[in-house]
Amino acid sequence: MALRMTDRDVSGITVLEIEGRIVLGEESNSFREKVKSLLAAGKKKIVLNLSNVSYIDSAGLGTLVATFHSARSQGATLKLANLGAKFKEVLQVTKLMTVFDTYDNEAAAVASFSK
Repeated sequence: MALRMTDRDVSGITVLEIEGRIVLGEESNSFREKVKSLLAAGKKKIVLNLSNVSYIDSAGLGTLVATFHSARSQGATLKLANLGAKFKEVLQVTKLMTVFDTYDNEAAAVASFSK
């Protein structure tokens, strides 16, 4: 299943909704390119809505970490919202929960930018 991504603006914050699997190959490449294009367009506040991500493999995690660092190096902030139980578990096991700003829902992630 191909990765589907739609971005929209919520009070000046870019919400990127991701649906499908973030896995090695075309999916993680298209995800990386999408975030790269948002950064190139000058988007500095990005929320990744992961409620419809059914699976992420180690390559997908690597891509997530890489996009997080490239966003930070360009002065942008990347936050994660709506992590499924499996996704949360993977981030806890890999100690990546401490790296990312994670939120239970999109509204909380968007609101966190105004704090």
